[in-house]
Amino acid sequence: MKTALTIAGSDSSGGAGIQADIKTMTANGIYAMSAITALTAQNTTGVTGIFDVTPAFLAAQLDAVFTDIRPDAVKIGMVSNSGLIQVIADTLKQYRPGRVVLDPVMVSTSGSRLIAPEAQETLVTQLMPLASVITPNIPEAEVLCGRKIENAQDMEAAAKAIYDKIGTDTAVLVKGGHERNTANDCLYTKEGTFWFEGKRVENDNTHGTGCTLSSAIACNLAKGLDLPDAIRNSKEYLVGALKYNLNIGKGNGPLNHCYKIMED
Repeated sequence: MKTALTIAGSDSSGGAGIQADIKTMTANGIYAMSAITALTAQNTTGVTGIFDVTPAFLAAQLDAVFTDIRPDAVKIGMVSNSGLIQVIADTLKQYRPGRVVLDPVMVSTSGSRLIAPEAQETLVTQLMPLASVITPNIPEAEVLCGRKIENAQDMEAAAKAIYDKIGTDTAVLVKGGHERNTANDCLYTKEGTFWFEGKRVENDNTHGTGCTLSSAIACNLAKGLDLPDAIRNSKEYLVGALKYNLNIGKGNGPLNHCYKIMED
């Protein structure tokens, strides 16, 4: 059985973070493991508290996983401070997993910054060069490239600018879900630019979409798919989870990660 490790924060309401990642990996036939970077008190209406683990304890979690059940892919999500980011980078350099998906959780859906400037710099210089692909949404891509993104041409330019900024072969997938009319994603690699058409699903239950897509990509890479096919399969899974329109909670509800199981 293929395995994957998620390195991210815990969402107490179960819709995003570690919980979304584990559900996604399980639904896609992958054995899921986790290293928690932070505990959060949150639900569908917002976040009320964040408690980071120490760098030493994160390192202990990572060592425990890599020395026993080596992951076929790694997904990295919310990491809020430089110390934790550096621990992850050092671990990746030590154990050298072949497939790493980094979802740079930097800006909330409401536009709030979720990462300190010094941590952002560490993320870009130390962690992004070690990733196979990063998956910023449009607000995050704007932060990374320093320019506004208002159309498809801007997405292409931003993806290339971020790729050049990282300075390695790390692919950049700029997700178009924040556009009003489309959900098309733009991938930039050393081979050039690729577009993936998406179906916009009109409902408010979108909590955890970014976590889910990046985890699904990690799953498909673990299975041996190349990056374009991994993205296509992952977008199809995400659309299915969104279409179910799981209406739980008083705010923006979560996806139904296990919709395939329920359909069966």
